[in-house]
Amino acid sequence: MNSSEFYEFLSGRSSVRDFSPEEVSDEEIEFIIRCASVAPSAGNRESWDVVIVTDESIKEDLSYAAFGQEHLITAPVILAVCANYVRSMSQYGERGILYGIEDASIACTYMMLAAHSAGLHSCWTGAFDDEAVSEILDLPQHARPVALLAVGKGKMPHKKTGRMPVLEHIHNDTW
Repeated sequence: MNSSEFYEFLSGRSSVRDFSPEEVSDEEIEFIIRCASVAPSAGNRESWDVVIVTDESIKEDLSYAAFGQEHLITAPVILAVCANYVRSMSQYGERGILYGIEDASIACTYMMLAAHSAGLHSCWTGAFDDEAVSEILDLPQHARPVALLAVGKGKMPHKKTGRMPVLEHIHNDTW
């Protein structure tokens, strides 16, 4: 894949919130998570974990905890990506909290791109009540939910959103 093809691949992905009921196979889920397992991480600590959610009642509870976001119910799979502080804090102390969040974010990005490469669609959901999600998923105290990644086959057509000009993001040497 050359750089133009890579850019086309990246720009072809968009968040989808309207999913068909078609199931996501175990093989597809395994592929998505295997791709995340090669994501870079601070000190190679891989301080992230994922809870695979397919149970309808749990998805409904997650939707409620995410302020009623319906796509969390209609997506066949929710990948609840969590920072696992034990792994990063064991090497970096308090700074490991930030590294755990970064590791989970990078892993979730890889999952999102892996889903796209497999012909699936996704929506990164970050607006939710952390405590409620932790309780619903029975997370240990050293894990924090970072993202709820809804994955499935999106209904067509998809609406692409506009983007800021790239130069709006660039600052040379200082802000």
